Amino acid sequence: MTHEILVLGAGYAGLAAARKIAHDARTRALDVRVTLVNASSDFVERVRLHEVAAGRDVGTHPLSEPLEGTDIDLVVGWVEGIDPEARRVSVRVEGEVRTLTYDTLVHALGSSEGRSTVPGASEHALTCATLDGARAIAARITADRPGRLAVVGGGHTGVELAAEIAESHPGIRVDLLTRGRVAPGTSERGRAHVLRVLDRLGVTVRENIDVAEVDATGVRLVDGARVTADLVAWTVGFSVSPLAREAGLTVADDGRALVDITQRSVSHPDVYVVGDVAHGSDPGGGVMRMSCATGLPMGWTAAEVILDRVAGREPSRTAFGYLNLCVSLGRRDGLIQFVTADDRPRSLVLKGRVAARYKEFIVAGAYGGLCGSTRTADSNFSLLRRVARRTAKRHAASAAGTAAAETGAVGAAGR
Repeated sequence: MTHEILVLGAGYAGLAAARKIAHDARTRALDVRVTLVNASSDFVERVRLHEVAAGRDVGTHPLSEPLEGTDIDLVVGWVEGIDPEARRVSVRVEGEVRTLTYDTLVHALGSSEGRSTVPGASEHALTCATLDGARAIAARITADRPGRLAVVGGGHTGVELAAEIAESHPGIRVDLLTRGRVAPGTSERGRAHVLRVLDRLGVTVRENIDVAEVDATGVRLVDGARVTADLVAWTVGFSVSPLAREAGLTVADDGRALVDITQRSVSHPDVYVVGDVAHGSDPGGGVMRMSCATGLPMGWTAAEVILDRVAGREPSRTAFGYLNLCVSLGRRDGLIQFVTADDRPRSLVLKGRVAARYKEFIVAGAYGGLCGSTRTADSNFSLLRRVARRTAKRHAASAAGTAAAETGAVGAAGR
């Protein structure tokens, strides 16, 4: 009997999972059918949305390209509900609700802009967390010719957006406002480069401040000071759809579904969760960041595990890790921060034009790998697993050494 696999969401993680399932099922002669549901008929390179916001027409591709020759059925519609007990999903397609059934579900609906409780943020600020939001920023810049832009949020999205607009539109004065420090997750050397480039581009960085209110003329800070702006861009965090929580899946406080090392829901064995909506652990026990670098291997992991279980085999329980963190600083500069498998910054960084080219290679390869042969993806996946295994061994050795030391100290005290 055909095993029905339903994948919700065609971002990096969902598309990676769907393609690998379809490809490997043919290779292994497994009787499965893959249906992919997405709200749009296009794939959006979210890692390019700061470029879109600055006015570049990039990063959107018809899903027919990566799905060509895969036998994956595409349903373009909006997911409205998941019923894991009945193994059904409600999808609104052209105004009508369709019910899709499954044997195995892959939930990959991703994330959107962070929900803000700051007064005026939803009314007066724009976001580049979605294609529509990024295009709205670009349209405002074209139509209104703003003299000042305030970017709220000093994470990587905020840094990339501030740098991209400052470089592309030198007539706009850009303020980057952040509650903490700019470029978290980077080494001191890496952060210093980010700050130098932002300064060269004319971006005013304001760290360790809180925004109290957003209005039509800018933002008011908690200390009462004002930052005047003709346009405010909000890049403070991401939020996920409530569908997992509403379906009864066990979720973390942020709404992301808790999964085991195989990307399987800890509460529903027929459901796998990948990408931004998954609350997974890195090799050091920390929570994995929302990123393309996480979504792709999550999708590959789920695909392998699902097919192993369809075939009646016990799947591998090998984790994957990180290699680097890539930050664009306009079109001609960037930062490649090399990291440990558990995402801690190393001392090694790449800067300048070579970093910009490196990131472009990574970004182009991420989409290119979703269109061609799975060979490159399989090689990358093997590498990420190897670095994770080495990190896991180091953690185990460290824990054993600590335990032995504590046992020795207790024994000495007893004597």
